[in-house]
Amino acid sequence: MDRILEKFCTYLAKEKQVSTNTLECYGRDVRQYLDYLTAEKMSYVDVNQDDVMNYVDSLRAQGVSNATLLRKFSSLRGFFQFLTGSGLIASDPTAQIKLPRSEKKLPKAMSTQDVNNLLNQPNPDEVKGLRDKCMLELLYATGIRVTELIELNVEDILLPLHMIRCNTGDKRRTIPIGSVAIKYLTQYLQKSRTKLVKDPEERALFINLQGSRLTRQGFWKIIKYYAQKAHIEGDITPHTLRHSFAVHLLDNGADIHAVQEMLGHADISTTQVYIKMLGGHLSEVYKKAHPRA
Repeated sequence: MDRILEKFCTYLAKEKQVSTNTLECYGRDVRQYLDYLTAEKMSYVDVNQDDVMNYVDSLRAQGVSNATLLRKFSSLRGFFQFLTGSGLIASDPTAQIKLPRSEKKLPKAMSTQDVNNLLNQPNPDEVKGLRDKCMLELLYATGIRVTELIELNVEDILLPLHMIRCNTGDKRRTIPIGSVAIKYLTQYLQKSRTKLVKDPEERALFINLQGSRLTRQGFWKIIKYYAQKAHIEGDITPHTLRHSFAVHLLDNGADIHAVQEMLGHADISTTQVYIKMLGGHLSEVYKKAHPRA
């Protein structure tokens, strides 16, 4: 069966022009299936739908996750489509099989205690610490994405209005910010940014130690550092603070449409995911209050 696997991989590489990673993945999955057929004293030529489902069931029995199972089945479907298209078998035994899709995992949010712990890690008495404190406070205060955070310019900070202006592509939204974020934004602009920036024409709000706009990767390192310093368990990312912002607002009675607007979600269904994270009490309130719930 090595020959047919080699032909399949050649077909993927030359005809489908798949990536190296995809090619390796398909090859590994199909190799595993061909080894299974050999152990069962079967040939791919004689396989029917029941035989394929027996293989799927054997993977489930081994504890293979549903996501991995779906990937392996996708590889098999590609393999049998290749065999059918090449005239090596009469029909595709996977054509009528539909496996249940994996449920999307709910995003993770931090407790208010963990958020406070994280936000208290930077030392605002230091130039870099004040910058980091300001970024973390602003991220949690507004729920903006990390890309939106690092793309902020000085003119996007509307301090007298207690607002920031956020641009995403051709879309613009204005988001309110609280007194704590205002406090550290003011201090950062007065005490820290002036020491970090090298070019007086630089408009970026958050500046790295080289004097230019902070990068996405740079901020990821910053939040990882403070999460470790705070001894917070689990994988904390910039998006974790965005999720926490949404969950904590809804948990304290915020209107879901207001949260949708602040997050910049085009569809309310995206925001409704956070309802599920809060358990029964808010779900019931929402179902009773919303005319289309």
